[in-house]
Amino acid sequence: MKQVLEFEKPAIKLREELEDLRKKQASKPSDRLAAQINELELKLENLMRDIHNNLNPWQRVQISRHINRPFMLDYVKHCCDEFIEIHGDRHIGDDAAMPAGFAIWGGRRVVVIGHQKGRDTKENLLRNFGSAHPEGYRKALRVMKLAEKFGLPVVTLIDTPGAFPGIGAEERNIAEAIAFNLREMMTLRTPVVAVVIGEGGSGGALGIGIADRVLMMENAYYSVISPEGCAAILWKHREHAPEAASALKLSAQDLSALGIIDGVVPEPIGGAHHDHATAAAALKDAVLQAIAGLENIPAQELLDQRYQKFRALGKYTEN
Repeated sequence: MKQVLEFEKPAIKLREELEDLRKKQASKPSDRLAAQINELELKLENLMRDIHNNLNPWQRVQISRHINRPFMLDYVKHCCDEFIEIHGDRHIGDDAAMPAGFAIWGGRRVVVIGHQKGRDTKENLLRNFGSAHPEGYRKALRVMKLAEKFGLPVVTLIDTPGAFPGIGAEERNIAEAIAFNLREMMTLRTPVVAVVIGEGGSGGALGIGIADRVLMMENAYYSVISPEGCAAILWKHREHAPEAASALKLSAQDLSALGIIDGVVPEPIGGAHHDHATAAAALKDAVLQAIAGLENIPAQELLDQRYQKFRALGKYTEN
């Protein structure tokens, strides 16, 4: 499935020209074609670098939602040598929007939990477009408690527009499920590393986002509300979403500068949707480094640092 973003179109055209030249070179090699290919490759690389270095917040939001962007289970496939999924919350049932289980991450035994989206209609219906139900958050906490019991670090991969707002979710008390997770994660006696890999929308993201280290992929966003939702409230129209994205300070770069997150994970030039393997390698290393920095901290000190980390959020000084 192809999705072309407006600001990527010049690069797409160059890629098509490059592909045509490569096919010609494969069927009838020549020095002239080889020189043209080299020239076009350099031109494409420079163009992609220029686009990538000048992205605005709204463009990064668009990249974070790209249909070809690696999702949670794509990262699990690339980063984990083994993954054993755990199903069900032991109250209602299972939630396919929130896969969770035990994994071997770069040789380290961990628990991995995250939001999973779909790439077609059938998969999106199964995964509920990455919007978890109450049982998803309760399952996540059940697996976190297992991690605490066995002394395993917790890795959460956040990628959701928000928790599911449907009547059924409300009837099964989704607000309580998320709130309970916030409290319990604050007292979890094992290292927790959270990474926003795509969309980080509202309480749906925060429900698995209370962590000792909070990281973001370079083109992800993390916000209390979507740009469209903010625009609908403030400007009464979704067309102002680009302005809202800038005002919300939702990009990894802004949130890092504000001290809301602890690090930015680099993506390949143009975004993770262009190269899953390279993006996953960067994520894998970043998570391993974060765990290494936490594993020797005594449990009570870890809890104290986590508490102070979140208590400090929102403080600011006016001149």
